[in-house]
Amino acid sequence: MSQEITDAVRGKYAAVAASSLTSEHAGVHAVAEAFGYSAEELASIPAEANMGLSCGNPTATAHLKPGEVVVDLGSGGGLDVFLAAQKVGPEGKAIGIDMTPEMVERATRGAAKQGLSNVEFHLATIDKTPLADDSVDCVISNCVINLAEDKAAVFREIFRILKPGGRVAVSDIALKAPMPEEIAENLMAYVGCIAGAIPIEEYVANLTEAGFSGVQVVDTKKDLNAYAKAENQAGCCAPPSALGESSSPLEVVDAGDCCSPSAATLHEELAELIRKHNINDFAASVQVYAIKP
Repeated sequence: MSQEITDAVRGKYAAVAASSLTSEHAGVHAVAEAFGYSAEELASIPAEANMGLSCGNPTATAHLKPGEVVVDLGSGGGLDVFLAAQKVGPEGKAIGIDMTPEMVERATRGAAKQGLSNVEFHLATIDKTPLADDSVDCVISNCVINLAEDKAAVFREIFRILKPGGRVAVSDIALKAPMPEEIAENLMAYVGCIAGAIPIEEYVANLTEAGFSGVQVVDTKKDLNAYAKAENQAGCCAPPSALGESSSPLEVVDAGDCCSPSAATLHEELAELIRKHNINDFAASVQVYAIKP
C-alpha cells in the first residue's frame, strides 16, 4: 500500500477509534441493523465495539462452531470478534487483526469490559499477520479488504493461515459497474471503502488464483446509502491530541466535539458522496465465500 494511502487510512480510522461513536448513537445503530445485525446481537457486546463501519454481518453466515479458531481481518473495535467469541465458546478462540493502534486499544478495552478469555487482538496489517500456517478454521472480515491496495497478497495470506478445509466468510464492498471518475480518484473515497473496491469478477479471480475452491461473491442487495444515517452523530471526532501534527486532513475544530464541514468525519464524507452519487449504481455489499482445499 502506498504510504499516502496507508497514512490516510490509519489516520482516519484512528480518529474514529478515538471518537465517542457507539451503538448508543441512533445513526450508528441504524447502520449496523441495515447491514444485518440484530438488536439482540448489538446488545450482547460493548456499545463501543460498533462505530457504524460495517457493510455486512459475517458472523451470521460463517457457521462458526464451538472450539473453532476464527480470525477477523481489520477487526476495528471488536464487533465481529466479540460475536464470534460467543459462537466458538471458551474452547475456541476469536482473534482480531488491525493495523491501527487506537482500534486495537479500543477493542482490548472492550474485551476486558466483558471479561473475555477467548479473544485476542494483534496490531498488524492484514496481508502480514503474526499467525502460523494452517492454524485457523475460519477467516472473516467486514468492509476492510477493499482498503488493501494489494488484495492478492491478502488472499494469499488468508490461504496461508487457514487449515486445509478452512473457510472464508467475508463481508465487503465490490464493484458491479465502473465508478464515476470523481470517486475513483478521490483519496477520501478510498478511505471510505468505495474507491478501493474491485469488480466482483476480479474478486473471484484473485481468490481462485490464491488457491481457493468453491469461490462465491454474492451481492446482498443491501442499500449502501445507509451510511448516510450515521452522519452528524454527536461526539464524532477525535480530540486533536489523538490525531497528531501530521493529520491535517482530519483537523478538528472546537464545535461541541463534532467536526466542522471542512474537517468531515468518515461518515460525513460518505454521506457527501451519497448526495452526489447513488453508490448502489456501481458498488455492492457482498458476501464472499471460499474453501481452502
